[in-house]
Amino acid sequence: MLADAIASQRGMKVPNILIRDDVDAAVLEKLKNRAARKGRSLQAELQNLLREASEKKEPLSQRESLRRLISLISNKNQTDSAELLREDRAR
Repeated sequence: MLADAIASQRGMKVPNILIRDDVDAAVLEKLKNRAARKGRSLQAELQNLLREASEKKEPLSQRESLRRLISLISNKNQTDSAELLREDRAR
């Protein structure tokens, strides 16, 4: 793999992703079955799972969500709600 090649050029050893002694037997069996269904080795399936997990965007914090909302609405002219109610009632 590319990561192995880069690591070996830098004199680093790429660790195994999974140490089987540290994983519950039922979990390990499910991972093996998942890998087999997809035609992958256990190692390849674990690498794929880690890659997918690392590519997922993390949800915004409440503070960041609020900051974005404020920036969206602060640049727009807001109509007075009382004016809108009067217009609606006049129909």
